Amino acid sequence: MANIGFISLGCAKNQVDCERMMYRVQEAGHTVCEGIVGCDIVVINTCGFIDSAKTEAIDYILQTAGLKADGYVGKILVTGCLSQRYQELIRQEMPEVDGILGTGSYTEIVPAIESLLRGETVNIFGSIDAPEQETGRILTTPEHFAYLKIAEGCDNRCAYCIIPYLRGKFRSRQLDDVLYEASLLAASGVKELLVVAQDTSRYGTDLPGNQRLLSKLLRELCKIDGIEWIRVHYTYPDEIDDDLIDTIAEEPKIVKYLDIPIQHCNKDILKLMNRRGDGQMLRDLFAKLRSRIPGVIIRTSVITGLPGEGEEEFEELCTFLKEQKLERVGAFAFSPEEGTPAAAMEYVDEATAQARAEMVETIQSRIMDEYNEALIGQTLRVLIDGYDEEFEQYFGRTYADSPEIDGKVWISSEEALREGTFVRVVIDSLVEGELNGYVLEE
Repeated sequence: MANIGFISLGCAKNQVDCERMMYRVQEAGHTVCEGIVGCDIVVINTCGFIDSAKTEAIDYILQTAGLKADGYVGKILVTGCLSQRYQELIRQEMPEVDGILGTGSYTEIVPAIESLLRGETVNIFGSIDAPEQETGRILTTPEHFAYLKIAEGCDNRCAYCIIPYLRGKFRSRQLDDVLYEASLLAASGVKELLVVAQDTSRYGTDLPGNQRLLSKLLRELCKIDGIEWIRVHYTYPDEIDDDLIDTIAEEPKIVKYLDIPIQHCNKDILKLMNRRGDGQMLRDLFAKLRSRIPGVIIRTSVITGLPGEGEEEFEELCTFLKEQKLERVGAFAFSPEEGTPAAAMEYVDEATAQARAEMVETIQSRIMDEYNEALIGQTLRVLIDGYDEEFEQYFGRTYADSPEIDGKVWISSEEALREGTFVRVVIDSLVEGELNGYVLEE
């Protein structure tokens, strides 16, 4: 039996894949280590979505290779999107890597490790369209929240996106399997479920009956004892129907927060990028959500510098964001990904795209300040995430904040606050754009 270390990079969906691999490895009798120094094998679960993610993954591989050269770790096994996308290059350019596992072969992690331990080379790439295989997980998030991955792959084929080529077609997990996993998570102490997939709004459309099942899933999740917050990520704007809106509005456990990636608002750019809808459709959708789900927080992402975006189209995007005042916006400069249709189109230079992304961030910073200032004096329900030794303060999140990507609430309290519990916090100030407050004594 061997000591196995894991490094997981990229999105929450990739993190779930890593947690499943860790479980399989532990079930096989190996030891899953917290760190990597001293491990017989280090598994690096990579992201290969955009240039920055690829650079990060390569840096981690090279750093681990340095540890290997100095005798601090044994063999290196690379998994995830980078390995799926650049398998030949990894083999040719990174001789320090002892094994490669594609995105369709996570279930082969134990045979791969055992092959490496025998001194064999590993190169396993199964079908990226294969159905998801159910297994347990070793949570790498704090005990009180977990990501619930309900599907794999994507059928949207946005012109700029490489994901369908790395993750395959859209495949929903069976409803009963998802609910069973959620019940196990609740029993282990999880209070918040973050529902994720490449496109959660399509959940169920590939199963017999071809029905959207996200609303049904959410209502069933609400029945599980112990779960107090359910948060939905990655819903596509054209797939949000009245049933989903009613479900979110009516179920108290579902936080009034929707992650809706729009990427742009100009109709010609959206059409060129194989996206559905236009700016007016988005305006109508946001107005409907706000009228039917009081207090709803809308998170989105936009891409600056997409093919077709000139100064006029970029100004349209800025005007749209100023007008809509969305509570959460992430801005990313267009990254032309080889193999995608958008990479062969005409687009602005990287510096211009990046400068535009920074302009969007400036616009959004003002909107966020205005939103946060309106919260001063209010009492909010906050989920405690931990304690910061440096600042000597507790920190947590409101329903408006998803972990890692949104803000924190910093809390002063003379009494000890337990991670994973809910408290009522009076917001009394803003410090560097983040909410500060104190616990309301009951």
